[in-house]
Amino acid sequence: MAMHHNIKIGDTVINSIDWEMTPDWTFGTYESWGGKERVRSHDERIYYFFIDNWGDRPKLCLMERGVKHARIVAEIHAPADLVQSCVDGHGKVAFYERSFAIDDQIRSWLIEHVLDAGGDSELITPLVEAVTHEDMGVKLPGWDKTVDAAEMTRLPDDAGGLSDADVNEVVRRWNFFDAELNAGGEFASRLFENDMHTVVDRQTGLMWQKAGLDITSFRTLTRQVKELNEEGLHGFRDWRLPSVAEALSLMEPAANAKGLHLNTNFSKEQPFIFTSQKRSPSGYWFVDYKQGRVFWSSGTIPGGFGRLCRPV
Repeated sequence: MAMHHNIKIGDTVINSIDWEMTPDWTFGTYESWGGKERVRSHDERIYYFFIDNWGDRPKLCLMERGVKHARIVAEIHAPADLVQSCVDGHGKVAFYERSFAIDDQIRSWLIEHVLDAGGDSELITPLVEAVTHEDMGVKLPGWDKTVDAAEMTRLPDDAGGLSDADVNEVVRRWNFFDAELNAGGEFASRLFENDMHTVVDRQTGLMWQKAGLDITSFRTLTRQVKELNEEGLHGFRDWRLPSVAEALSLMEPAANAKGLHLNTNFSKEQPFIFTSQKRSPSGYWFVDYKQGRVFWSSGTIPGGFGRLCRPV
């Protein structure tokens, strides 16, 4: 159903509200380099309402979305029971799923009380985005596009299952640091900057994302990797999740200023990551750079972040 409405946020009138967009659909549309079926321009901005349930109480918010761009522009002060009813209507969800699509009742309330010329401006609180820049530490030396196979450490890159004993052996065989399994370990990486988005480790022959993918389930993360390869992330189509050994190869014995056992050229926004390997008999293996350890858990709760790699 096409409905054309506008909302005034401060001195700005917004008339590109997308009633069909939901938080679940935003990755395929705006994070996978822009879904071609909806996005006409990377400068395009659309707006949609959603429920933010990450704080002490659920809030009705207006989101501004574009390719690689997301900003909450306002909180809408809807009746608390109306908002809670919408949250309850989504049923039981995983811990990390805290952003919900609005329902028909909230949409009707917005049209009646907030939108267009007759809307009540007192129900709208504009939000000013705080601009922060992550400190990426001392810049790495530039990569000269070469690797020496004779000096490389060839780590296992398969996605096969690993038991607890297998992981213990992985940690000790390559002397990876793990606060619980091998506190004296120290694998010597040789990191070089490839570009603003990627780092190359000449010790392992792997290119890594400096940042990565947001927290989600293993199933969704696998789909995202496929989509990013189809789009050609940073000019390549062979990105993948790292094996346990590969993810541990980035682990550093001492935590950096951002509280992670990582070189500071990697972002702090992916504190623990999925690996490609399942745990035998059940679960998935993760590497936690905040706690400095490898651990296993369910593949859906609490979910995990992704930092992709590829061979150079």
